Amino acid sequence: MSGCVRLAIVGAGLKAVEYAQSWLRMSGISIVAVADTSAAARDRFADLCREAGETSPDLFEDVHSLLASCQDRIDAVYLSTPHAFHAEGALAVIDEGLDLLLEKPMVTTQGEAQSLISACSKTNATVVIAYQGGLSPLVSDLGSRASRGEFGELISISGNIWENWSKQYGGQWKQVPEISGGGFMFDTGAHMMNTVCTLANNDFARVSAFMNNRSKAVDIVTAVAARLSNGALVTLNAVGDTPSKCESHITLYFTEATIRVDAWGQWREIVRPDGSVDRKEEEIVDNPLLTFLAIRDGKMPNLSPVENGMRLAKLWDAIKASAAEDGVPVSISAS
Repeated sequence: MSGCVRLAIVGAGLKAVEYAQSWLRMSGISIVAVADTSAAARDRFADLCREAGETSPDLFEDVHSLLASCQDRIDAVYLSTPHAFHAEGALAVIDEGLDLLLEKPMVTTQGEAQSLISACSKTNATVVIAYQGGLSPLVSDLGSRASRGEFGELISISGNIWENWSKQYGGQWKQVPEISGGGFMFDTGAHMMNTVCTLANNDFARVSAFMNNRSKAVDIVTAVAARLSNGALVTLNAVGDTPSKCESHITLYFTEATIRVDAWGQWREIVRPDGSVDRKEEEIVDNPLLTFLAIRDGKMPNLSPVENGMRLAKLWDAIKASAAEDGVPVSISAS
């Protein structure tokens, strides 16, 4: 594909505004339409475009009215609505055969994940889930080497992620369960879960989970113990009420190496049996549109497709079900 890519934005919140400041400086990109339920958000985005010297985009209240009016003038869509609305918006875009860059987490349930997979199989739309870890070259390299057996047998995984999330997002939609789909574990913690799912390259078979809302309407602290279908054990710990900035450490224990990596694929360490440590760091370019366009043009494989989202959706459903029963183990079907 070549020429100018005509882009629509669905969900004109702070993340979309943050990204658009760099997208409006990119050659070959034209933002032609914006949809958001908030008139103030729509107007703010239009002002941003005008300040950048670009034509003001057409403005709509929702994805359906946008597509009805502009479908023939759009090549791709960036969707960044609250989590609970991802499935509806994504399906509307995919059904039109348009390519989609979808914010994380992909959807809130495995039923929604299956709907997206089915829709993509019918239209062949390119759909990329905007996980930094899922699109990280370091994570991709680790996954390929692990699947080739370079590190031996996977024995166990320990994942940790923490942030001052409870206070930072107090009073915002991320802490409203009906539209967020979950709390800290499903928001920031989704980065950890996605990277673990990617590197484990195995289905979760059984999950036990506990949650503590710490006086909020959503989970703030979550602890998970699980077993993969290959027998490897997994622990996940998400703490959204710390004084520190957002950080993550994931450790994978193999028989021939210990792997350490962060949830976003910004750094990784390979510790060999002789104690030597191979560390690599990669600056994360916070512009997923660049990667999306490369995938769309066939210049690189899609490392974060909708199929990957199903494994995380199954895990999240099991975590919620177990936590609701105070840690009672939940089995996950492989089908």
